[in-house]
Amino acid sequence: MSKKIKSPYKERKKYRETYCTTLNKVLKYTTSKYFGRVMSQYTDGTQKMTYDKFRDKCDMLSMRMSRFGIKAGDKVAILSQNMPNWTLAFFAAAAYGRVAVPILPDSSENEVTNILNHSESKVIFISQRLKHKLSQECYDKLTLVVDIETMEFVKRRKEDFQCNGWLKDPQPDDLATIIYTSGVTGKAKGVMLSHRNLCHNLVASYKAMPCNKTDRFLSILPMSHAYEMCVSSLYSMYVGACCYYLPKPPTPSILIPAMRKVHPTVMLVVPLIIEKIYNNSIVPTIQKSRLLKWMDQRMPRLLYWFIGQKLITTFGGKLRFLGVGGSKLDPKVEKFLIMCRFPYAVGYGLTETAPLVCNVLINKRKRLGTVGVASYKVDVRLDNMDPATGEGEVVCRGDNVMLGYYKDPERTIKVLDEDGWFRTGDIATMDKNGYYYLKGRLNNTILGPSGENIYPEEIEMVINDFKGVDESLVMEDNGELVALVKFKDDVLNWDQETEDQFFEKLDSLKKSVQDFVNRTVGKNSRIGKVEAMKDPFEKTATQKIRRFKYKKKNSAEEEEEGEEQETTK
Repeated sequence: MSKKIKSPYKERKKYRETYCTTLNKVLKYTTSKYFGRVMSQYTDGTQKMTYDKFRDKCDMLSMRMSRFGIKAGDKVAILSQNMPNWTLAFFAAAAYGRVAVPILPDSSENEVTNILNHSESKVIFISQRLKHKLSQECYDKLTLVVDIETMEFVKRRKEDFQCNGWLKDPQPDDLATIIYTSGVTGKAKGVMLSHRNLCHNLVASYKAMPCNKTDRFLSILPMSHAYEMCVSSLYSMYVGACCYYLPKPPTPSILIPAMRKVHPTVMLVVPLIIEKIYNNSIVPTIQKSRLLKWMDQRMPRLLYWFIGQKLITTFGGKLRFLGVGGSKLDPKVEKFLIMCRFPYAVGYGLTETAPLVCNVLINKRKRLGTVGVASYKVDVRLDNMDPATGEGEVVCRGDNVMLGYYKDPERTIKVLDEDGWFRTGDIATMDKNGYYYLKGRLNNTILGPSGENIYPEEIEMVINDFKGVDESLVMEDNGELVALVKFKDDVLNWDQETEDQFFEKLDSLKKSVQDFVNRTVGKNSRIGKVEAMKDPFEKTATQKIRRFKYKKKNSAEEEEEGEEQETTK
C-alpha cells in the first residue's frame, strides 16, 4: 500500500503556524520568506518598503533607541494616522521586547496626556499632523520624540546616550502592546495583549479567510485599533501580501480613485461605511428610476446582481473579501449584500480578545444577522442564559484572551475568572448550528415594565430606516424610552431654527418618527419621546456612539456599570 504524500504547501502553512509564536519570529519568518517583495506603501507609491528593507529598518531603528537606554519592557507610544512607517514603529518596539502603545489619532490632547502618563511611555512616534496633541508636560518627560514620517529624532538628550538599552527575544506570554480603549464612560482602559494573543489572531484570521502573497490589502480604518492593526496590517504581513495606505483621510473623493488604482482584494470596514453607501447612493438611485423601481418589484435578483457587479467595480473590480466589523450591521443592508452576492463577511470580537471571537467563513452560505461561529481554537458559550428567550452573555476562552488591564486588577477580576473565561458584556443567542446572533450590550439593556429585556440597538435600527434620519440613540428617562435623533442636513436645516416654519417641520418630523417606530416595534419597545440632535453624535474609532456622553448618570457606581469594551462585531 502506497504511503500518502504530504502536501508541501500544507506543510509550509503548518510550519508557519507553529513557528510564528511571537512578533519577533513573525518578523524573521516573513522577511526571509518574502525577501524582495513589496510589503507596504502609500497608494501614490511613496514610502514603499520591501520585506527585507523593512527588517533592516526595524533593526536599525531598534538599535538607535537602545543607544538612548530604551530597553526591553519600556513603553513606546505611537500617535499617527495610517502609514507604512506606523508598522515600522510598532515592530521596532514590540519585536525586540519593548511594549508598543498605539494611540487613536482622534484622541484629544487630554486623552493623549493621560495615556502617556498612565503607560509611562519613554518614547513617542508622532506625525506632523498630530504633534499639536503632545503637551509640553509630556514632551519634557519623554526620552525620545520621533517624527514618524522621517524617523528623525526630534528630541533626544546627549546625557541619555549610554548604549545600555538591553533587548531580548520576547516569549509568547510576554506583553507586546497596550491598547487603550475609551470605554463607554470615557475612562480609558489599557488592554494588555501578549505576543501569543496577536499571533493566535493571525492564525485565526487565516483559518477564516485564507490570503496569500498575491493579495492587496487597502487599510482605511485606524491602525491603532485592534481590528485594523491585527486583521489587516499584521495579517497582510503574515501572508506576504502588500498593504496600501491612503496619504489623506478616506473621504469618497480620496478613497474611490485609490481603489480604482490599487484594485484591492481585501479591505476592512465598519458597518457605517456600507450603510451610508446603501442609504445615500443605492436606495435613492433606485427610487429615482422608474425602470429600476419596476425591476426591484418584478426582477429583484437580476437588479441586485447588476448592482453587486457595479459595487465591486467601485471597490476596484478585484475585491474578494470585505470584512465588516466594529458594530452590528443593519439587517436590511446585510440582506442587500446577500442579494448582490457581494464578497463580505461579518466578524465579532473585542480589543480584549485581540480581537476575533466569532467569524463567518467567506465560503459558507450567508445567514442573515449572525456574527458567525466561534473562531479557530476559541471556546465560546452563553452564560446566565434565559431559557425563555435563549439569550445569554457571551463568554470566551482561548489564546486570544488578554493578559488583563494595565495597572487595574479590579477591572481585570470583573471580566476574567480564574479559569480564563472572559466576560464580553454582549448579549446573544445561538442557533443549533453554533451560529451566534448579537442582541445588544449587557449594560445598555433596559428593563421593561414587565421585567423583559429591551435592547436599544434594535430600536435604533428601526429609527435609522426612517427616511431622513442619519443616526439615533435610544435611552431610558424616568421610565419611558427617549430617542435622540440626528436628521440629515438636507431634511432639517438648523440655520433656520429662528423661523416658525423650522419648528413646525421639526415637530412634524419628530411625530412621524415616533409613529413609524411605534407601528413597527413591539408594545414594550415603543418610544415615548423624540428629541432632535443638532450636532452629530460623538463616536469611537469604530464609529459607535459614545453612549455615556448622552446618558444621565445617577451616581459614580452607575457610571462604572456603564463601562463598555471596544468591540469589533
